[in-house]
Amino acid sequence: MRSPNSPNSPNSPAAPQNIFVIGLDEANLPTLRAVPHAAEYVFHPLLTIGELQSGEVSVPDLIDRATRVLDAFEGSVDAIVGYWDFPVSTLVPILAERYGTRSTSLESVVKCEHKYWSRLEQEKVVQEHPKFGRVDLSADEPAVPEGMSFPMWVKPALSYSSELAFGVKDQQEFREAVGAIREGVSRVGRPFEYVLDQLDLPEEMAGVGGQVCLAEESLTGVQVAVEGYVHEGEVVVYGVLDSINYPGSSSFLRHQYPSALPEPVIRRLHDVSKKVMRQIGMDAATFSIEYFYDPQTEALNLLEINPRHSQSHAELFEYVDGVPNHHCMLSLALGRDPRLPHRQGPYRVAAKWYYRWFADGTVRQTPGPEDIARIEREIPGVRIDVVPGEGQRLSDTEQQDSYSYEIAHIFTGGDSEDDIRAKYDRAVAALGLDFTQTTPGARDEKNV
Repeated sequence: MRSPNSPNSPNSPAAPQNIFVIGLDEANLPTLRAVPHAAEYVFHPLLTIGELQSGEVSVPDLIDRATRVLDAFEGSVDAIVGYWDFPVSTLVPILAERYGTRSTSLESVVKCEHKYWSRLEQEKVVQEHPKFGRVDLSADEPAVPEGMSFPMWVKPALSYSSELAFGVKDQQEFREAVGAIREGVSRVGRPFEYVLDQLDLPEEMAGVGGQVCLAEESLTGVQVAVEGYVHEGEVVVYGVLDSINYPGSSSFLRHQYPSALPEPVIRRLHDVSKKVMRQIGMDAATFSIEYFYDPQTEALNLLEINPRHSQSHAELFEYVDGVPNHHCMLSLALGRDPRLPHRQGPYRVAAKWYYRWFADGTVRQTPGPEDIARIEREIPGVRIDVVPGEGQRLSDTEQQDSYSYEIAHIFTGGDSEDDIRAKYDRAVAALGLDFTQTTPGARDEKNV
């Protein structure tokens, strides 16, 4: 086992620093390589997306596979990082402890990831959160938690990309949602219980486990994301983004940076985020918190805390501030200054768009790498990632929300909202994606 401080470590001021990225993917490589000091870094993949997210994962098996790779590496292990949710988020502190690299504690990560435990921590320090309660999955007739009423959201305590999260408006929809969660909760919940077993849990979490169903009050207003980090005990918020849904849907249309909310609201978001992250006890790590803000009532409600920065926003910070937010993650892991520049990028506004299909179908035609490169050259400030492969059935793609399928992620930077919208429309038209619709199912509308 090696650490950066091993006597025989080749790491020196002149030597490259070896950064192991759990779930390293091709889509994030350009932004990882665009951070300051990137010439001094060597990025090494550690476990594949398939190993990490397909089917029901085994955390002990993943740890064993990762340690075999790290132990066989002949250089120094200078950092172990990741920008995905469970199991990546929990593997980072587990492996960091073994190899002497910098990371926040496993407990602080789990306090964010476990939605029920996270709510318990939030209510100790802030009021800006929805009503919530546990739902007994073992009951023959599941009951709505006391004090709650429809409409509400029903979700597992842990899931990928809003998987198995359902908005329900009556008892029948509640029963159906609980039934679906009961059938699917073990895929993530059972592996998560291994992680819970590694912790000395407080009394309020005794017997809760990972296969938990949570009901939460439905929230109204605009969605907002707060990006930040904790460095040497100081909580820093470096960006606030707006999240805009498809009309009449809970599925994201785009994330837009910077936020258009008034400055007093931005200050409230900073304040609540700092209080909550101090309570969570995170340090030497990035975070992303999602909120709802209702302009009519001025109510602010925390939706969820992610114990990692959002890789979805990397291009947006690069377009507007001049440096991808991966910089904060890497700098914290290496003991460097994690601060981002401010408004030094080439564009005033940027967005990540989710081109979605709201019906199942088969992809008949997708553009190749050369076609995508040509579109990106022809439309400055555009980057495109197509999600499904040609001939793939949309319902076979991993980690989709309960109501739609992601077809492409389109990043745009421009001088105004009108500018980035026009670039998105041009990119969608240029992609020429073609589908054969099969069965509408629950996703019974097509949005373009």
